[in-house]
Amino acid sequence: MLDGLTGTDAGALPLHAVTPAGLPALLAALPAPQAAFLRAAGFAAKAQDLRLLPTAEGIGGAVLGLGADPSEAASPWAFGGAPFALPEGTAWRIEGAPDAAAATLGWCLGAYRFRQFRTAAARGPALLAAPAGTEAAQAEAAAICRGRDLVNLPANHLGPAELAAAVGRLAAAHGAGFEVIEGAALAEGFPAVQAVGGGSPRAPRVAVLRWEGRADGPLVALCGKGVCFDTGGLDIKPAGAMLRMKKDMGGAAAAMATAEMLMAARAPVRLLLLVGAVENAVSGEAFRPLDVIRTRKGLTVEIGNTDAEGRLVLADLLCFAAESQPSLVVDFATLTGAARVALGPDLPALFCDDDQVSERILSSGLLHRDELWRMPLQKNYVSWLDSSVADLNNVSTKPMAGAITAALFLRHFVPDGLRWAHIDLYAWNDGSRPGRPEGGEVQAARAVARAVLTHPSGWMTT
Repeated sequence: MLDGLTGTDAGALPLHAVTPAGLPALLAALPAPQAAFLRAAGFAAKAQDLRLLPTAEGIGGAVLGLGADPSEAASPWAFGGAPFALPEGTAWRIEGAPDAAAATLGWCLGAYRFRQFRTAAARGPALLAAPAGTEAAQAEAAAICRGRDLVNLPANHLGPAELAAAVGRLAAAHGAGFEVIEGAALAEGFPAVQAVGGGSPRAPRVAVLRWEGRADGPLVALCGKGVCFDTGGLDIKPAGAMLRMKKDMGGAAAAMATAEMLMAARAPVRLLLLVGAVENAVSGEAFRPLDVIRTRKGLTVEIGNTDAEGRLVLADLLCFAAESQPSLVVDFATLTGAARVALGPDLPALFCDDDQVSERILSSGLLHRDELWRMPLQKNYVSWLDSSVADLNNVSTKPMAGAITAALFLRHFVPDGLRWAHIDLYAWNDGSRPGRPEGGEVQAARAVARAVLTHPSGWMTT
């Protein structure tokens, strides 16, 4: 069971969720002493304002302000602060939530903490008796929390082998097929992945999951950048820029969470999940600036910068995915700092040259509070990736539009006519907010999974 949930509502106290407009009716319905207490305390139902309701025996319930904005009141984040604002271990049932599924999702995400390496006992969350009909929200929360765990794991505990094994556990949990491509087969079939990971004593590999929710359903391919630690390679990062590079496999975590959500929902599709699990290390075996490497597609790439390694990993994955002729390919990656400069940490960048695919993902993200922002695939910037010695360079010749040129690099490895979306995300919360504790984060997974579930057969149409 997820942290923050209880399997029974026996003894659960009421948590009254209320907007300012609904406050007079709640005050009229509460026992007179509790209503008088709230009035005396100046409770005005402001967002995140939580007050315990006293009784002669102790705590008789609580009220949670939702604020006046209806969209914020119905968001998961309205309930994300409650698990640690309420007394530890107490059990609660939510009354008055505008959206019970969103409230349950927010509660579960707010109850999450990464504690694997803490030896001292830590405060636990309050527990929610989840309302009936919120099973899908609970499954989404479980997928996100597992993804957060992966991003939060230190790199000495999560290398390429361990990340591939996590894909194996996911496959086993849902009866999916699973294989790992490594060694000579990797070097031959995924030469760009091999080049990126060849400098590490922890050998690179590609994890492959295949699942059939419906045998004749459209094939959805998910590709995740799984760079378990990124030193920058021989173009080494400064120390400060390396501090969070355990999160450089955040794209893989998002792709895995998306796959888990779709499998848990028994989506009527076929799934192909690919995770390129590598470490970009510094050694005598590391690839070098101005090396020329081969890709699975056959295109040659001049290495303008070894710290632009994620796009090389994705290039081979996208080519492999395209060979199965999927109806849709989505890749997830912590690819560029330029995307964060443009959009900040909370808004992943979506690159897609199919308006219908873009609209489905964007509208799903907006509806389910997992927002993205569409960025342009500016075609005249393609020449910025020209190389005088290879088919293309892995970095631009100009210090501008870094997220766009990275997406344009990937576009070379997607056949014309194949529906493809590239998501450049941050995978981290720099500080704690309701439902979003500091540390690893899974972004865009709910948006993509819900878009697929909403249009399961539509991915095969134009």
